[in-house]
Amino acid sequence: MALFSKKLGIDLGTTNTLVFVPGRGIVLNEPSVVAVAEQDNAILAVGTEAKTMIGRTPDNVIAYRPMRDGVIADYRVTEAMLRYFIGKTLGRWGFVRPDVLVSVPAGITSTERRAVVEAAIKAGAKNAYVVKEPILAAIGAGIPIQEPMGQMIVDIGGGTTDVAVISLGGIVACTSVKVAGTKIDTAIVDYLKKNFNLAIGDKTAEDVKVHIGSAIPIEEELTMTVKGRDFVTGLPRSVEIKTNEIVKAIDKELVEMIGAIKTVLQETPPELASDIIDNGIIMTGGSSQLRHLPELVFRRTGVKAVLADEALFCVAKGTGLALEHLDVYKKSIIAKR
Repeated sequence: MALFSKKLGIDLGTTNTLVFVPGRGIVLNEPSVVAVAEQDNAILAVGTEAKTMIGRTPDNVIAYRPMRDGVIADYRVTEAMLRYFIGKTLGRWGFVRPDVLVSVPAGITSTERRAVVEAAIKAGAKNAYVVKEPILAAIGAGIPIQEPMGQMIVDIGGGTTDVAVISLGGIVACTSVKVAGTKIDTAIVDYLKKNFNLAIGDKTAEDVKVHIGSAIPIEEELTMTVKGRDFVTGLPRSVEIKTNEIVKAIDKELVEMIGAIKTVLQETPPELASDIIDNGIIMTGGSSQLRHLPELVFRRTGVKAVLADEALFCVAKGTGLALEHLDVYKKSIIAKR
């Protein structure tokens, strides 16, 4: 029983929510989706179960994401989702109120930050802490953030791309753009609509991105058969898609992400800029796993970029490490109740 620590780290993302328990690692990784019945507003399913319903629900059930661009868009549903995840993690120790540390995007406003703290407390947390995502991503990627040395982190999730330069445990320069995995999926949907008259869902678009997507054109292209509905006849139809078509389809989104990186580099003090040239840019987050994205960053900025180990889990691992060493990271931790 001594093993059981009443601490949870939550990486509350636009697309996925991960829960980290110190000593046990990541115990839960489910989509940030809630299925709600329209008539009485009752919550029917959360997480994985709710995601399978997206785009497949009868009229009276809506499956939707309460997080938009990394911040809470629907407060009540987010709270219900947090309660479900906390309850599922604690299991039979559900009577214990845990200390919860939640990740938030770097560009969050104080009102949005308060909403996260409130939602966590209402969902059953004893204390709630919030830490900005780039800091957690850096801690999770094993970067020594306390040192007087410039480290650049680019965290690309589902809703936001957070870019930050960290030194001495704090953020020196940062920006957050609302272009990430979800926008890339949308671009793929639009491309197929425009060029092939084919309607596909977001889930199919995500599969295309994962299976054949790339950030730069490649010589030996991958191909994939994409099934959808023909806009003209309204009948099901499938088409062949190649990697370089996807590169073209998502170009505008990638340009915006690179723009965010350039903006932060331009705001970085010269001493730290020279550190970044030495250390390179560390990339974390699920969407940073797009093929050849570090190579694109290098080509456009001249700074070498590296994908962190287990990029998808960096923020979640960071929440766990920050919880275990609250005293060490106290400078970076904000708002407890």
